[in-house]
Amino acid sequence: MNPEKIRNVAIIAHVDHGKTTLVDGLLKQSHTFRDNQAEMSQTLIMDSMDQEHERGITITAKQTAVFYDGYKINIIDTPGHADFSGEVERTLNMADGVLLIVDAQEGPMPQTKFVLQKALGLHLKPVVIINKIDKPAARIDEVKDEISDLFLELATDESQLNYPIYYAVARDGRAGKTTDLDDDLHVIFDSIINDIPAPKIDDNEGAGAQLLISALAADNYLGKYAIGKIFRGKLKKGQTVKLLQTSGDKNAKIEKIFTYRGLGKEEAEEAIAGDIVALTGIPEANIGDTVATGDNPEALPTIELEPPTLSIYIGPNTSPLKGKEGEFTTSRQIAERLERELETNIALKIQPDGLGYKVSGRGELHLSVLIETMRREGYELEAGRPEVVYKEENGEKLEPVEDLTIEVDSEFVGAVSQEMGIRRAELKSQELTSTGSTRFTYEITTAALIGLRNNLLTATKGTVIMSSIPHGYKPVDAKYKPERNGALISFESGVSTAYALDSAQARGILYIPPQVPVYQGMIVGLSNKKDDLDINICKEKQLTNMRTHASDGAIQLTPYTQLSLEQCLDFLLDDELLEVTPKSLRLRKRQLDPIKRKRENRS
Repeated sequence: MNPEKIRNVAIIAHVDHGKTTLVDGLLKQSHTFRDNQAEMSQTLIMDSMDQEHERGITITAKQTAVFYDGYKINIIDTPGHADFSGEVERTLNMADGVLLIVDAQEGPMPQTKFVLQKALGLHLKPVVIINKIDKPAARIDEVKDEISDLFLELATDESQLNYPIYYAVARDGRAGKTTDLDDDLHVIFDSIINDIPAPKIDDNEGAGAQLLISALAADNYLGKYAIGKIFRGKLKKGQTVKLLQTSGDKNAKIEKIFTYRGLGKEEAEEAIAGDIVALTGIPEANIGDTVATGDNPEALPTIELEPPTLSIYIGPNTSPLKGKEGEFTTSRQIAERLERELETNIALKIQPDGLGYKVSGRGELHLSVLIETMRREGYELEAGRPEVVYKEENGEKLEPVEDLTIEVDSEFVGAVSQEMGIRRAELKSQELTSTGSTRFTYEITTAALIGLRNNLLTATKGTVIMSSIPHGYKPVDAKYKPERNGALISFESGVSTAYALDSAQARGILYIPPQVPVYQGMIVGLSNKKDDLDINICKEKQLTNMRTHASDGAIQLTPYTQLSLEQCLDFLLDDELLEVTPKSLRLRKRQLDPIKRKRENRS
């Protein structure tokens, strides 16, 4: 295929602005699937992970390709959440242009700014699509002005200020040059062909081929796939190549070459410059490495990533119930799994820490997705409270800060202002939206951001919309200390009883139901008071001639509060841990013995 007939485009946007839904439409309307294939009736086709379907977000970037009017269009679907911005940074290297999707009601949001800044910094050609124009509260003209202001702020040269704008309802598979939409997405296909440039390739083929590895995949049949765009020359099946790494060069041989079509791959004998391909036979490949040929192979620039902002302790489970629910429980098994994660999740950093490891990432969601993934794979572990990753500069300690956008109904403005005041956030702007809600913009330290989402969801009856992006570093002023009531702690090991929980529920909010195993030092609820409280929740009613088991039926327990993984992590203080198994989440104190714990607290 002629490189002039190839287009490499990334879909970028804020969370829930319609990236993956638009890709669904492009796949279906390019006749990638037969009419009777199951994909024609599916939505969010590119979201393949269980967690992506459950959470309703894209977590990992995906590659696909469609053919339209004689052109091959390689499409990269990127995550919209700032915690997965490492995925965006590494995959934009494969694109020559971007489709920037903006919600017609919400307008440009924090992640819109982040991903556009990255795209413009790489000199990628932008095409703007204002999506969801059928919303009753759509404000199309205002959003166009906001997009224009954003480009004026971020553009690195004047040519980037000339961008085409299209309108769409991606859910219905319709788009147009005006708000009077066509019945399909042909204007988007035409825009990709006409507005996005052909791949930039190096014409000096005599210097050898070059491919930058931007993603990795694996299966049980062919092992590791090295995925990337060919910047120069051709690669052939069976060809001997050099793998250029920071640690040194290695010889390798390409066993097979695959190109993309729809959701699958097609084997090819050779691949040309400008195309995105997957290579097998290079087991030592890492993201950022260069695959090259020729007498003097040259490495391409490595992928630059933003540094991690949060870290968490992950180690083997040390509770009295360890080893009962998980398949992989040892420190060695956890270490091997984390090392495998580093191959593809390049925004992570891992360091040994006592029995376990200090795992650093982009945010709470980034780290909790990793823990949930390991849990589903059968791992049993314990995790500590998320902590901020500080950095030293010119002898000064700096902490990360973020731009935070919050949108709430007017009745909850006071609750939001109070919570943000406690967390020492700096208000940048406050405005009324066209829907009557209030939008706040704050600058807040990453440390103060921990646990904020759950608190605001509670304070606003689940209606808050919030998002944040990194905004650099500032000197540490005063370390934010989370405030929380004390914990209700099990005083004995055994099985919880309805009789004991009935009296315990007057002391606070319970996190467990009756008839579950508990151990001494396990947290079973949140106290009504500031101090921790040890209680016996295994106590049974004394049986006499007048008292029988049957009378337990009169006990009416308040439904217990079941915490999610993120809520458990937010709950933790420095002296607490979260036990994670494939079947259970258990909060506990680091020191299980109540006498030793009190002695340590006094000292």
